[in-house]
Amino acid sequence: MSNVFLSKNYLKVLEKSAPTNMTCHFIGFFEDKDLVGIAISQFLDANKLESFGERDKCIKSSVRNFAFKNFCSHVLFMGNNMLTGQNAFSFSDKIDKKRAFELLKESSEELKILFKNKGSKVHITTFKDFEASEIAGLENSGFTELYKFSIQPNMVFHIPKNWKTEQDYIDALSKKYRDQYKRARKKSLGIEKRKMDLDEIKNHEETIHELYFHVAQNAPFNTFFLAKNHFSVFKEILKDKFLFYGYFIDEKLVGFNTLIKNGSIMDTYFLGYDETIQREKMLYLNMLYDMIAYSINKGFEEIVFARTALEIKSSVGAKPIEMFGFIKHETKLINKCMETFFNYLEPKVTWQERNPFKTLE
Repeated sequence: MSNVFLSKNYLKVLEKSAPTNMTCHFIGFFEDKDLVGIAISQFLDANKLESFGERDKCIKSSVRNFAFKNFCSHVLFMGNNMLTGQNAFSFSDKIDKKRAFELLKESSEELKILFKNKGSKVHITTFKDFEASEIAGLENSGFTELYKFSIQPNMVFHIPKNWKTEQDYIDALSKKYRDQYKRARKKSLGIEKRKMDLDEIKNHEETIHELYFHVAQNAPFNTFFLAKNHFSVFKEILKDKFLFYGYFIDEKLVGFNTLIKNGSIMDTYFLGYDETIQREKMLYLNMLYDMIAYSINKGFEEIVFARTALEIKSSVGAKPIEMFGFIKHETKLINKCMETFFNYLEPKVTWQERNPFKTLE
């Protein structure tokens, strides 16, 4: 299956509207003159960020932010830090997997030299996101010198083949979660949801950015903030593969969510909302239900809900898939203590998995 996040159009989106502290490279691997692989990398300069996240105001987060800014502010991601899942590379069948992983690692070394020559030394290199089945192949390709880590899981909603409408989803819920669904839908009365085209997105760009920035700034940790024109550029280039839904009260935009069609998979993307409306109207939960309903009605096989808000996503039926990455610090002393150091950088999340269905699907 082709991956929309490695398509030429998506790379154009990044080229035109990547976060201001992000430098993207699009990498081609050739055998003679034949293109046999592609990959994406993102270099993040955290010194250009005003904030790493405002939600957790405590000594530990202050220490974490200080450590990040002084020892980890230049981060090279081999992959896409704006998404969850393996969207880093794709190779043809002409290249075996071991060689592909080796090439990916070699390209990271070339990029480090490139940035050093430009006066920006890479502090940390990280490869993300891989499922458990891919780890052995990576470790056999020279990744054992890197620290293997696992952070928040990818929340994925698998849609049973016999579900054709939203009602099939509702019927599968246990009484407790069917009541949650009814309560949320009742709370949403008075909100108008509508699909927004390019002109509407542009007309509401200031409000959209404010709603997005409110949610992003209140996350526990951030390494980038989206450019103001990101969603309009996305819509302009990806057209019908990018869906933008606005939520209005009396014609005032109070929230939005975005979806990306990726073959048979629906990827959820960034969203934003007015916090007071979100609490009063259970807006976020209603957005999740809307995403599920649309994806079922349109015949998608699964929904990638990504990280964050794990428990509420679990309560609507998403299941956690453990994701792994590899990370290396260029300072040998820090690299030896990477496990301890990593725990300061990555906030821990405690949550309880839910099963909203009568029986496991």
